[in-house]
Amino acid sequence: MRALLVDRSAPSGLRLGDVPVPDPAPNQALIRVVATSLNYGEVRVGIELVPEGTVLGWDAAGIVERAAADGTGPAAGTPVVTLAANGGWAEFRAVDTDSIGTVPEGADLGAISTIPVAGASALRGLHRVGPVLGRRVLITGATGGVGRYAVQLARMGGAHVTASTGNPDAYADELRALGAHRVVADPAESGTVDGVLDMVGGSQLVAAHDRLAVGGTLVAIGHSAGEAEHFPLGAMYGDFGRHDRSITTFHLLGCTGLAPDLSWLADRVTTGELDPQVSWRGPWDRAAEAVDLLLGRKLHGKAVLEIA
Repeated sequence: MRALLVDRSAPSGLRLGDVPVPDPAPNQALIRVVATSLNYGEVRVGIELVPEGTVLGWDAAGIVERAAADGTGPAAGTPVVTLAANGGWAEFRAVDTDSIGTVPEGADLGAISTIPVAGASALRGLHRVGPVLGRRVLITGATGGVGRYAVQLARMGGAHVTASTGNPDAYADELRALGAHRVVADPAESGTVDGVLDMVGGSQLVAAHDRLAVGGTLVAIGHSAGEAEHFPLGAMYGDFGRHDRSITTFHLLGCTGLAPDLSWLADRVTTGELDPQVSWRGPWDRAAEAVDLLLGRKLHGKAVLEIA
């Protein structure tokens, strides 16, 4: 089968090549991939660190070619959305049925391919904040793929949403259209909030934590700043309105029971209740173009590769 292989001698670090079709484990289905979406983390870190010839790709949408031998998961011919640690940038991938969501017939599988990392990270992050109806939620790094899903889902859940972005003049209208009530340049400007979904890390995470109300939770999801978090003395004290605040983390690939989440998100994208915010889309022989835009921070939202 054809696949995008890591080749650090190529300008983008990727080249199209041939590899064997994967042999699924009994609890895995074989998926014929139609589209995959790129994530900054896998492009920025994965291409640099994995062995030459690796097939990367966390996100992929397609059709079940062969159902799992153990009888779990969807039947052959079912349109699906999938998440795995690698293998999405290929014509076929093998995926645990626990990480396969079903997709409505006729859905745009390119749009659906944006769901696994971005949509599921936002959804699982909000689950950790707890019920958000009537509560105040801050989303940092709101113009990225996860951030845009998070703004929509928080608003859908009934939260008062503040979106933080480094360039509010350029993106305020877009973020308000997605559901943000306020758009700020710095988390310190957000006022007191009950929950934070942080996609940035570093000093922004520290500033966002300082805005938490009593009982508030900050969920650290992304680390795009690439800098350490240094909390001032007193940041973790529990007095003066700082009682019972928490910081939590999670690793999406370590989560169980993702299939229902992926299916639910696919339904919402198909009906138009969620906008996947695709900002670049093209055939996979143009992957280098999409990688360059991601690494250059010139692309906000999601990039979709269509698998020929």
